[in-house]
Amino acid sequence: MFTIAGADPASLDARVLLAELGTALAAITGSDGAASFDVADVRAPGSCFLLARDGDGKPAGCGALRPLSGSVAELKRMYARPGSGAGVHLLAALERQAAAFGYTEVWLETRRVNTRAVAFYEKHGYRAIPNYGKYVGRPEAVCFGKRCESA
Repeated sequence: MFTIAGADPASLDARVLLAELGTALAAITGSDGAASFDVADVRAPGSCFLLARDGDGKPAGCGALRPLSGSVAELKRMYARPGSGAGVHLLAALERQAAAFGYTEVWLETRRVNTRAVAFYEKHGYRAIPNYGKYVGRPEAVCFGKRCESA
């Protein structure tokens, strides 16, 4: 059982999880991805940062949404501690929040070499879309999108 709630992305628990994510990404892709995340982006209207806690209250994962356009939210810094099982619950909570904000789609980018992430998103209904924004023309990047369920 997980409790998922909004959190400050600068909180100690969030910083620890984001550092773990960075370490994992650096091992897989050669980059920690931190340059693609600005905490100010998830403090603006239509955005959020969520933290998942396990049954003992320990941090198990995190993820964020930020607006890309009036109808599209971007999923950022999605991470679940390996073996925790928090990922599926966290993703569902972020998708519900996107719908509650009024977004019709959620988009994200990951690296092709991050096959675990690619498989996770595909398993949960995300489909490859043309690379957007700064990912256009970057063959190492793969972008995904999913329509939001009505809130």
